[in-house]
Amino acid sequence: MPTALPPGTPDTRAPGARTSGDGRRETNAASVLRTVLDHGPVARSGIARLSGLSPAAVSRQCTELARLGLVREVPSLVAPGGVGRPQIPVDLHTGQREGPRVAGVHIGVPQSTFCLTDLRGRVLARHTFPHEGIGSAALPAEVGRALAAFLAAHAPGGDRLLGVGAAIGGWVDPESGTVVRHDALGWHHQPLGAELRRHTGLPVRIDNHARAVAQSELLFGRPAARRSLLHLFVGNVVDAALAIAEVVHSGPGAGAGEVAHLPVLDSGVACACGRTGCLEATVSDTRLGRRAAERGIVPEPSAALLVDAAEAGDPRADELLRERAREVGRATGLLLDVFNPDLVVITEQSSLLDPVYLEEIRAAATGHSHVCDDPERIVIPHAGPEALLVAAVTILLNPLFRSPLQALGSTGATFSSG
Repeated sequence: MPTALPPGTPDTRAPGARTSGDGRRETNAASVLRTVLDHGPVARSGIARLSGLSPAAVSRQCTELARLGLVREVPSLVAPGGVGRPQIPVDLHTGQREGPRVAGVHIGVPQSTFCLTDLRGRVLARHTFPHEGIGSAALPAEVGRALAAFLAAHAPGGDRLLGVGAAIGGWVDPESGTVVRHDALGWHHQPLGAELRRHTGLPVRIDNHARAVAQSELLFGRPAARRSLLHLFVGNVVDAALAIAEVVHSGPGAGAGEVAHLPVLDSGVACACGRTGCLEATVSDTRLGRRAAERGIVPEPSAALLVDAAEAGDPRADELLRERAREVGRATGLLLDVFNPDLVVITEQSSLLDPVYLEEIRAAATGHSHVCDDPERIVIPHAGPEALLVAAVTILLNPLFRSPLQALGSTGATFSSG
């Protein structure tokens, strides 16, 4: 996989960053690969028309991408009895037995979740690893060992694995592979990328989960996201990400997206920072689970149990989830006024599973926003309940789709296209 550049260094590997020699070749390959992602299976003539490249350039890049195992021809889709030379469609290489795979891990507070996906981010296998009984200092190594065992079971030999993408909350520095700060896990300057690489022997990229979901929407989601996107993540950790013109903003030290201490109107909830009314303290899953237990709705503090109770028809659980949705919506309305993006994506457990809670968020957001009266601009992630797993693998897939030849060609990695 491509190595990270020093801070402040222009990324000449990205499509469009240079236009001659190897740069043009890389840009053309990325354009072809992205066109196949968006429109495949598609004939070479269609790729040329959609990408604006010449037929000769498309043919060259399809040959190279096929050599690397990223695309393949699909002759079975050619209509029989056609006139002239058949146009054989090209698609991403997602064959169950031969296609490349990507491993992903989302590290939450109560548990980590592992997955394997194909190049389209479709989840092929998954496993949950509870953190109960594991101390903060031991957790990175335990997650690494469990991930390695998962890969040994579901991708024996590892010859088709491109690497691992790891998504986690808190302040994450992708360039160094370090979790700078994750208060809920008690991690500070934790070299998570190196630890996962030590256990798996694979290339590893990590990022904040809010930015990772934003990248996932840019790569696989709605077209409007490519203009401008705001993502708000609400779980045990609350954070956000902003993308404009397909670039997710990280800020100096990759510290952008810190909304945990955004003030919430009429909230008197005490926060660990010493203030009251902070967004994370008010709407987090931790707070939600505690309130549910205090009201006797669930036997122990757990947002997941509260969602289950609401699904089973408990009106108290439903009202508590609606109350949280309205609090999230008010915060969303404030963020809408500040950034006014084309699309707002909300990752929040209850609204991922039941649209009635998304409607509560939408109503509160548009009711408090001064610039947005269109509730359709507020959506859940395109991957639904699989959003965090798809986001994790996108951390690895996004550089691949931006610079496929450099990502694979320099390592000599290829995958069978049979």
